[in-house]
Amino acid sequence: MAALELLTAVRVRNAYANLALPAILRRHGLRDRDAALATELGYGTLRAQGLLDAVIDACTERPLHRVEPPLLDALRLGAYQLLRTRVPAHAAVDTTVELVRVDAGSRSAGFVNAVLRRVGEQSEAAWVEQLAPDPKEDAIGHAALAHAHPRWIAQAFADALGARADDELDAALAADDARPSVHLLARPGEVTAEELALVTGGEVAPYSPYGVHLEPGSGDVGELDAVREGLAVVQDEGSQLVALALTRVPLGDQQADGERWLDLCAGPGGKSALLGGLVALEGGTLDAVEPAEHRADLVRRAVDGLPVTVHVADGRTAPLPDAAFDRVLVDAPCTGLGALRRRPEARWRRRPEDVAELSRLQRELLTAALRHARPGGVVAYVTCSPHLAETAGVVAAVTRPRGRAAAEAVEVEQLDARPFLPGVPDLGPGPGVQLWPHRHGTDAMFLALLRRIG
Repeated sequence: MAALELLTAVRVRNAYANLALPAILRRHGLRDRDAALATELGYGTLRAQGLLDAVIDACTERPLHRVEPPLLDALRLGAYQLLRTRVPAHAAVDTTVELVRVDAGSRSAGFVNAVLRRVGEQSEAAWVEQLAPDPKEDAIGHAALAHAHPRWIAQAFADALGARADDELDAALAADDARPSVHLLARPGEVTAEELALVTGGEVAPYSPYGVHLEPGSGDVGELDAVREGLAVVQDEGSQLVALALTRVPLGDQQADGERWLDLCAGPGGKSALLGGLVALEGGTLDAVEPAEHRADLVRRAVDGLPVTVHVADGRTAPLPDAAFDRVLVDAPCTGLGALRRRPEARWRRRPEDVAELSRLQRELLTAALRHARPGGVVAYVTCSPHLAETAGVVAAVTRPRGRAAAEAVEVEQLDARPFLPGVPDLGPGPGVQLWPHRHGTDAMFLALLRRIG
């Protein structure tokens, strides 16, 4: 019931699953293993929606757009259990049918029963072989269906992988389709990663000196004492790595009175907490910019007690001095294609046309960041997306402007980012860095480091 309620909330209210689920679990009184199962059923069904719909469509003579939405939600939930969990087939069918019978009556329950029994006649692999395009003729289309991604997103992954797409696309999409481990940030100056791992039962992260990994299905992370007490926050290791890279670039002419840093897209505050903790240890300050008041409040809470000033403003026009900051982070709003494994419904909500509008915003934010950086200062451009239009395309457009824009632009050079992620393997040819779930166990974060030299 909790899993089905989550599917309904996402469909009816356009809810974010990770925000809606905790309240649903509390309302149903689910904890520990029961909460973990409800989470797996809800998140898994949302993540696999495209594949499930293709299978369901093959098992009914009724077009999917003519299936009542509540019934389709139930069919997806039942099909997910049949194809991707160890729930016994009879239990998956019977519990789904009973849910429908209570809400929609016996006739609808009979329809769901018939469809799910057809679904259960084959394994997921057999359905993929039957329904997906021939991999020899359409490798991207086959991989997209097999790993439950819209085709355009699979194409974006292939484009970003470049020459390695033939060998790695399946692995990249499979990692993006799997349950991720939970990553924690041990807040600098508050607790070490080793101490955090000890008190949470997790493992120290392989690359970030402040990271800890917890197993998938670890329950409500917000209930951990370390998180409740503000010693740790949930933050993907990739996010930690790209923020840390910014702090490692030599400036050449250190400021005697402490460095001044800027987080231009700060909400909800995770990277500001990391940067604020680090700059505090060095005797510097951080300015954090967030346009939405409610998200600015989240930033204030995240950086409480740190030398951080929060500004409620649009990063493109924030009332901050030009040429004043030693280090600037631009964690730009993006499609989020690099974190789809953590946002199960997002892959079916995003559209290809979203990219153009976001890439324009990203270019404007990066331009503003370079304006605020002092000569010799460093800007980190970061997106949680591997889409080339949001990554290398944005950097190229800003660093090689033409016409009137060139006359107004500051002079910059792009640095090789790879040396500033020490110990992280397989970072590609540079100068930008693209992290990948299947290579590094992180979200697919992109990083470019730029130095203002004009």
